[in-house]
Amino acid sequence: MVRQFPRRLLVANRGEIARRIIATARRLGVGTVAIHHGVDAELPYAAEADIAREITGEQPVGAYLDIDQIVRIAVESGADAVHPGYGFLAENAGFARAVVEAGLTWVGPDPEAITAMGDKVEARNRIAATGVPVSGGAGAALTDAAEAVAEAERIGYPVMVKAAGGGGGIGMTIARDAGSVRDEFDRTQAIAERSFGSDRIFLERFVESARHVEVQVLGLADGTILTLGERDCSVQRRHQKLVEESPALGLDPLVRQRLHDAAKSAARAVGYRNAGTVEFLVDTRTQDFVFLEMNTRIQVEHPVTEMTHGVDLVEQQLSIAVTGSVTTGFAPHQRGHAIEFRLCAEDPVRFFPSPGPIERWEVPSGDGIRVDAGYRAGLEITPHFDSLIAKICVFAEDRDRALERAREALDGVAVGPLRTNLPFLRELVDSPEFAAGGYDTNIVAAVTSRAAASTGR
Repeated sequence: MVRQFPRRLLVANRGEIARRIIATARRLGVGTVAIHHGVDAELPYAAEADIAREITGEQPVGAYLDIDQIVRIAVESGADAVHPGYGFLAENAGFARAVVEAGLTWVGPDPEAITAMGDKVEARNRIAATGVPVSGGAGAALTDAAEAVAEAERIGYPVMVKAAGGGGGIGMTIARDAGSVRDEFDRTQAIAERSFGSDRIFLERFVESARHVEVQVLGLADGTILTLGERDCSVQRRHQKLVEESPALGLDPLVRQRLHDAAKSAARAVGYRNAGTVEFLVDTRTQDFVFLEMNTRIQVEHPVTEMTHGVDLVEQQLSIAVTGSVTTGFAPHQRGHAIEFRLCAEDPVRFFPSPGPIERWEVPSGDGIRVDAGYRAGLEITPHFDSLIAKICVFAEDRDRALERAREALDGVAVGPLRTNLPFLRELVDSPEFAAGGYDTNIVAAVTSRAAASTGR
């Protein structure tokens, strides 16, 4: 009998995404191996895996980035596949290559595709060659601030100063004149070197009023590229997402189709296989769009696609990794509307991390509500990792009812005594900008400013 899924899967991650992957593996009869640093030993995912192995390192984050240690544990524990989740080593071509060289199945795209899309300059050039529109900017990385100023003058202000190897909103700043280009070039270069091990910088035109829209793709071994709707990810602080919804409200049907076609072209350009996401910026005034980047992994916000399409994307990832194709009978059909809210341990005004203990843990449940969480009462959010506590997801037959369900779901959240961004999420849902849909990436500033004015903060 031909295997459709791995026999035993090591999950090279932690928290809610590790727990979510383990849940699908268990449903499919796939054995699981969890890795955890000592600070994560009590997290639910470690207990829910069939095997839990401790990883060591002076710094907790460093332990989850230790390729040699993780691959060794995978082999010793009898795993035949590795799923990286998102973050950490998920988009590290060296890790993918080490997994394959150890004789294990990598649940993700080929290392070559990761490399091609990991460098933002090279990715933009490759995608532009397919005819997909890209933002005006340099076709090569810039070497110094003077060169950056000359390029900014050619593009026209304002511009985005970005790290070529960046991701997750890190290493991105806006410059509106020559002086700020010089300042931001040096600052961003230092951040890029520290965060990504590369100080390569490029510029692109900044769109004052833009929507951040992404398309979910599945690449199969025979070259087929499937798209599963799009997600609006415009609710962001510091270029990092807080809320996502699907479908993107108010898109012209022709623009939506062009986005899906462009996503397929981008994936074909690198022979993409497995799950990935192609991200675009859409000008709210003209509806013109440009390629932003491709994430060669599963996204934090994948639940909204699953809820609107009736699919399990992790199941399809496992099937593609082993067989090269989706599962038998896979026939996604988009319906309804879904919204995901990221509940984070951070202050709800400035969004600074606010780690601390969890003594009270109440999250909603019921029809049309899904909560993906990495914690429970009695645990503590440490300062070592991302501030994400849980994803509160809602689904309904239309957006108005999804908003009603979202209000009910957020009212059912009580997590403390640590500070969370829950007050902001509640303000957002009640804001006229969010209710109208079609908002742009400035919505967080608008909501927080109004809330501050009303409370005198």
